[in-house]
Amino acid sequence: MIDPLSEVVTLLQPEAAFSKVVNGAGRWRVRRTELGRPFYCVILEGSCRLVVEGREPLVLLAGDFVLIPAAHNFATSSIDPPDDGPDAPPTIVPSGEFRLGALEGPPQVRMMVGYCVFGSPDAAILVSLLPQLVHVRGEQRLATLVQLVNEESRGQRPARELILTRLLEVLLIEALRSSADTTESPGLLRGLADARLAVAIRCMHELPTHPWTVAHLAKQAALSRSAFFERFNRAVGVTPMEYLLAWRMALAKKLLRNQGVPVADVAERVGYSSASTFSVAFSRYVGMPPARYARERE
Repeated sequence: MIDPLSEVVTLLQPEAAFSKVVNGAGRWRVRRTELGRPFYCVILEGSCRLVVEGREPLVLLAGDFVLIPAAHNFATSSIDPPDDGPDAPPTIVPSGEFRLGALEGPPQVRMMVGYCVFGSPDAAILVSLLPQLVHVRGEQRLATLVQLVNEESRGQRPARELILTRLLEVLLIEALRSSADTTESPGLLRGLADARLAVAIRCMHELPTHPWTVAHLAKQAALSRSAFFERFNRAVGVTPMEYLLAWRMALAKKLLRNQGVPVADVAERVGYSSASTFSVAFSRYVGMPPARYARERE
């Protein structure tokens, strides 16, 4: 059986950027305005405060794991944050960790933070299918995976990049599936958490070449056409046909980019009856014809 979540994460092509251990004492705050890079954090000891733009503040405790698939404006701070003003930069201490706030005294929080990058040219579309914020409490497996990523990223052992890629894929899948029942954001996770919708989503992933319609997918989900359409749109955040199109185009890009498959064969393998129909759809979706897309990525 095809696993849609694993397929999306694999297509994202996660790569390690960096990770570090940070500790803090007293009053401190770090504000981050990133360009959509995936941010993750595991609290090793103590507690701190996380504020993501547009959301209520969240208190993070030891053992908590946080993933923000496309981080923009957010801040981490002590439970009692300092008054507004410039944030003091972290200081490297003899242990190699980064210190925030007061330099003296035992740390009130220790956390491992890191960024990864998504190598896929479809990252923005695929990330839009994921929740904006993943918060998991009490999953030791995630802390262990983060530690393995950190150790591997700092070493220069054989097959380092391959191991890091696989570890990050496992880390992302584990984090996403651990939060599937609690996520509030529309996206793929909420769709897969709905038993009826999950059947339809898996059908689209298992048979992208099938001439799916809303009516066909509704039948697979054992729902009326209108009920299925509304339920899918509310849970996933896009209509069923928009989701199917995004998935077919992601597969088409992968084939054109990596395997040198002729355009006519790509069209057939992603569910189009002719190369011309596929070329029109691809050009409208991507902004250039498939043949040109393939040439520019050779």
